[in-house]
Amino acid sequence: SEDVLSKDAGECAICLEELQQGDTIARLPCLCIYHKGQVFLRMDIRSCIDEWFEVNRSCPEHPSD
Repeated sequence: SEDVLSKDAGECAICLEELQQGDTIARLPCLCIYHKGQVFLRMDIRSCIDEWFEVNRSCPEHPSD
């Protein structure tokens, strides 16, 4: 599901950038969270989980789920 992060939550396991309050995130069924929507990272615009799902349909941290 898509949500807005209410507080800082460590780093995104896909891009390794910080998940910061106000970021749009995707929360997977395993409860892992990743950047969702347009995120501006080091002069790059990306949607981490959308790009990940173009290649792989499982959670990056729980590939067997």
